[in-house]
Amino acid sequence: MRWTYAKAGVDIAKEDAFVRSLLSAASTGSTAEIRGFASLFDLGESMLAISTDGVGTKILVAKELEKWDTIGIDCVAMNVNDVLCVGAKPLCFVDYLAVERLDERIAREIGKGLQRGAEIAGVQWIGGETATLPEIVRGFDLSGTCVGLVAKEKVIRPRIERGDLILGIPSSGIHCNGLTLARKVIKHAGFSLKDPFPFDEEKSIGEELLTPTRIYTAEILSLLDSCEIHGLAHITGGGFLKLRRLLTTAELGIHIYDPLPMPPIYEFLQECGNIPLEEMLRTFNCGMGFAVVIPRGEEREALRVVKDGKIVGEVVSEPHIRVDFADASVSI
Repeated sequence: MRWTYAKAGVDIAKEDAFVRSLLSAASTGSTAEIRGFASLFDLGESMLAISTDGVGTKILVAKELEKWDTIGIDCVAMNVNDVLCVGAKPLCFVDYLAVERLDERIAREIGKGLQRGAEIAGVQWIGGETATLPEIVRGFDLSGTCVGLVAKEKVIRPRIERGDLILGIPSSGIHCNGLTLARKVIKHAGFSLKDPFPFDEEKSIGEELLTPTRIYTAEILSLLDSCEIHGLAHITGGGFLKLRRLLTTAELGIHIYDPLPMPPIYEFLQECGNIPLEEMLRTFNCGMGFAVVIPRGEEREALRVVKDGKIVGEVVSEPHIRVDFADASVSI
């Protein structure tokens, strides 16, 4: 069986159509911009940036392992990283925790992660909301909202040009996306999340999946201070399709000719589910958690700032996203 995200129950194309339908009723007026990663609200000389997101089915991995202390980091990361994409400095974060029943032990562990995530991101966790919803929620759901600020003239709106370079920054692993597919292919292959991870038997498969999402605040804010930036993309749900948000015209595309190495978790998942390479790229970050578009001439400074970054590709005059591997070239 060749698994896909849609077969696992998540259809990215249908989700995109759903969001378009939802936003068709929105009327923001002249003081706001609804953008792909974070929305902007005009404050005069500055813009308020705001993003909201959740942890998704990574919660089910935490539940099976009874390990709750890292998903708070994920929640902060998913929101902070999106706010960075418009060039804003993240300032504060609030959470929303919906539970089937109250459990103080789990709450303490989740709180540890939220506080640790806020510390890494350099933001203030200023509270949030908890709701007990036994008729709606089974277990719990965790989401949050991050607010940031950026001077109006420093807002990053994609303005890419042919020949611009793509700086890839590594992910820490699977982050918070594609876990529905990951969990199902692992189960279908006969593994338990508590089984040893074949590429590192000192940890379980579930512990590998729970590796917290990388927070890119330090790297991106330093790049914004030292380099000319033409676009920023947080690679989350939809994988490399998120790069489409950088494309400003139908005539331009992105060629990833030297991708970052895929972490072992992806080789494992691809083998478990016989997942086509195209589907891997459409679902997971595949090792690149953040992409930065810079003009030629900025690469030396950018690589000085982001020590583990790499120039992975460029903007081309071909209307697609193409990714080259040693033995294959894939367009998505």
